[in-house]
Amino acid sequence: AALREGYERFDPRAYLRNNYLPPRADFSSEESVVPWKLRCLAETFASGEIRGQTLIDVGSGPTIYQLLSACDHFEEIVATDYLAVNREELGRWARGEPGAFDWSPFIQHVCKIEGRGEPWQDKERRLRERLRRILPIDVHRPEPLGAPLSPPADALLSAFCLEAVSPDRAAFGRALAHVGNLLRPGGHALLLGALGESFYLAGPARLPVVPLQESDVREALAAAGFALRELRSYAMPPALRTGVDDVDGVFFAHAQK
Repeated sequence: AALREGYERFDPRAYLRNNYLPPRADFSSEESVVPWKLRCLAETFASGEIRGQTLIDVGSGPTIYQLLSACDHFEEIVATDYLAVNREELGRWARGEPGAFDWSPFIQHVCKIEGRGEPWQDKERRLRERLRRILPIDVHRPEPLGAPLSPPADALLSAFCLEAVSPDRAAFGRALAHVGNLLRPGGHALLLGALGESFYLAGPARLPVVPLQESDVREALAAAGFALRELRSYAMPPALRTGVDDVDGVFFAHAQK
C-alpha cells in the first residue's frame, strides 16, 4: 500500500530527465551507464538465439530504449506498466506525437553498435510497428496481467522494475516468479536492475528500492525456475552519482525458463 501511494506521485518526465539525459545518457563514452546497458542487450540479441513471436516487457516505465535490439527478433512486443501515466508516455512515443521524449540518440547509438549500417529511422519505424500493445500490469499478482498471456511469451524483458516495486527481497523473488508465468518453458528472460540501491527520485516521488546484491539475483532466478546463462555488473562511477538515487551499480542477467 505504501509503495502504491508513493507511485501515485511518480513523474515520468522527471524520471526521464534524471536517467536518460546527460550525464547518464552520454553516448561519447562507452563507459557511461546507458551505453553499457544498450551494449548488454545488443550483444545478447546478436546471438540470434532469443527470437520468436512475442516479447513481453515487464514494467516498461516511460522508456523504450530496452526494446531497440529486441524489435528485430520478434513479431510483436507487448509493453506493460502499473502506472497509467507511464502507459500514456509510451503511447505518445509509439504514435509519434509531438512532445514525446526524444529517443533518437538512443536509436542512433544502437544502430551504430549493432553495426549493420541500418538507417536509424528504419529501426524506429520497426519498433513502432511491433509495439502492438501497452497493457496494465501488477507483478505482485500470480497472474500479473489479470489472465494468462495467450500464447505465452517467447521472451521476457524487465528493466529496473521488480526491485523498485517490492518491499523486500522475498517480494522481489515472488514478483520474479509471477512474471515468469508469462513466459513459455524454454523462453528467455533478460533483466536489467539496480545493485545496492535503496531509493530513487521521480519528481515529488521518493521511491524505495530493495537493495540487491548479485547473489540475491542469482538466488531469486533459481528459486523462480530459471537457469542463469549470464550475469554482468557495472559499477556506477562517482561522476554519475548525481543524487537522484543512491545506486551502487547495475546488473544484467540472461536466464532461461
